[in-house]
Amino acid sequence: MKAMNRRDFAYSLAASAALAASRGLAQPIAEKPSEATLEVGSASADAVMPMDFTGLSYESAQLANPLFFSATNEQLIKIFRELTPNGVLRLGGGSSNFTTYSATSPAGPPPFEVFGPDTSKTIKTGTITSALSLSNLRAFLDATNWRCIYGLNLGQGTKENAVRESAAVFQILGPRLIALQIGNEPDSFRNRYRPASYTPLDFMKEWNDFHHSILAVTPRAQFAGPDISNKLAFFIAFAAEASQHPDVILLTAHSYAMGPAGSPKATLDRLLVDDPSVQTQPESQLDAILAEARSIHLPYRMCEGNSCWNGGEPGISDTLASALWCGDYMLHLAQKGVVGVNMHGGGNGYYTPIAGIPSIGIKPRPEYFGMQVAQMFAEATFLSSTLRTRNPRLTTYVAKRGSVLLLAVFNKSIDAALITLPQFLSRSAQHAEVCALTGAAFDSKEVTFTGAKPVAAPVGRVTVPGKTAVVYRFDAYKKP
Repeated sequence: MKAMNRRDFAYSLAASAALAASRGLAQPIAEKPSEATLEVGSASADAVMPMDFTGLSYESAQLANPLFFSATNEQLIKIFRELTPNGVLRLGGGSSNFTTYSATSPAGPPPFEVFGPDTSKTIKTGTITSALSLSNLRAFLDATNWRCIYGLNLGQGTKENAVRESAAVFQILGPRLIALQIGNEPDSFRNRYRPASYTPLDFMKEWNDFHHSILAVTPRAQFAGPDISNKLAFFIAFAAEASQHPDVILLTAHSYAMGPAGSPKATLDRLLVDDPSVQTQPESQLDAILAEARSIHLPYRMCEGNSCWNGGEPGISDTLASALWCGDYMLHLAQKGVVGVNMHGGGNGYYTPIAGIPSIGIKPRPEYFGMQVAQMFAEATFLSSTLRTRNPRLTTYVAKRGSVLLLAVFNKSIDAALITLPQFLSRSAQHAEVCALTGAAFDSKEVTFTGAKPVAAPVGRVTVPGKTAVVYRFDAYKKP
């Protein structure tokens, strides 16, 4: 991967931490480390991270300011490109249930410069997407070399407006458009935009009505969905319908580690141990989603998610903890066979991977660097592996790309971890590089991400400091 061969780079918010991190990887750790043994098997079926696995999700309302996603926003373009050269931008979120399309631009200045993650307090009315916004969006996607999943307003929008918007999106975005999504979190429409009796079958009837009308005007349009929040019945109903429509090319759903923001269950400790009791998409549901997707031979993408829904939790979602969680979570999904992840954000929301305002400045947040850690596995094939440890905050991922072996270690505990490596790796690795993500404390908003640095190929074992994620790259390894 090109990122591993480029010159060393770092988005360093604490230069001294970078030096400490690099020394910590090379020298013995003072604390007594927890011990673990890594066992590596064969390649996992269907577990290849696609080049466009990494993505970001923004609110549709952001398009009400046509200058945000545009070729003039050079800061954002640079940050997008440095995250991944082939990413996916998803536009949707709660605000998509309020947006309207207009071929002409509204008079006067845009209602805001940036729009953050939708919350119950967000003012969403008056957000108009114009043809100018779409043209600028196309220029932004061309500049970043990203593609787009585009959400339409089913919650409160009209079919006629969706038809006009779809035609404009298809024509203007062209090859940058992956698919259209009709509706955002339809499983949460009940008692909000629909009566309490609203069912998956009711949703599919509406979806089919929009779908048929859009195809009548834009017959080559392709679709993704159902973009659910957490109710599996809506996903199953959509999958059954999707199997009858060759223009449906992707299944999607949302997943947040915990929430809502402000809940006593939304804690740093719960984020670091991935507590299934507070997840909106627990492992059993993810397995059911993937089984459903495979049964109809469609890929599944987690198109909106993050650490804590309803805007994120300050002191958790904007810290080193969120960065470590994010990288770990992304690789977990990739290893399971999920084809992509779109971390939700925008504006100055607590969990946004990229924060700021163009007129003042935009910069990556800690979570962005966790995404960069995961991105190093692009186009790699995961190997089956087992980490034998008593430390619940220690995880590893192993993958190969040609003659290169990648090993990621996420040590989300305070103490260092001593990991015994498979004998074949110790015997055959010719040389290695290492990349590190670390910080002073789990709740630190200042993190250090160092690019690939040459190190001596480890013999027998590696020591990883606490509060740190590392990726080792072993060249010219030979597995017996």
